[in-house]
Amino acid sequence: MTLVYELADYEKAPQECHLTTEQLQAALFGPAPALFGYVAELDGEVVGFALWFLSFSTWRGVHGIYLEDLFVRPACRGSGLGRALLTTLARECVERGYERFEWSVLDWNAPAIGFYESLGATPVDGWTRYRLADDALAALAR
Repeated sequence: MTLVYELADYEKAPQECHLTTEQLQAALFGPAPALFGYVAELDGEVVGFALWFLSFSTWRGVHGIYLEDLFVRPACRGSGLGRALLTTLARECVERGYERFEWSVLDWNAPAIGFYESLGATPVDGWTRYRLADDALAALAR
C-alpha cells in the first residue's frame, strides 16, 4: 500500500489515490481475482511492484497483459528491478501465448519513456486514451 501512495506522489497526484488495504486485498486475493501483481525486493525489503490484469485483442484473438502500475522507489532505480519486473511479465505473455504487453506512461515522465524504449517498447501512435469517472460515469450509467 505504501508503494502505491508513493507512486501517486511521484506522479503528482496524491489527492487522487484512495485505495484501501481492503480493496487491494480483495482485488488480488478475493474469490475471483482480476488483478495480479509482483513485488521487487532489495535486501529483504519490498521496494517495487507491478500490478497488471488481462486484456484481450479482438484483432489478434488472444489475451494480453495490461500493466496498470509499475513502480520502483527512486533510490532503487538503476538496480535492474524495474527491468526484472517487466521481464517477468514479458515471460508470462510468451509462456501463455499472449501477444501483447501494454501500458500507459505520463507524457512528462522522460526517464520512464527512455527506460521503456531501451527495452524495445514503442508508443502507440494515433490512439488517445479516454476515461469516464465520477460524475460523468454516473451520468452515463443513468
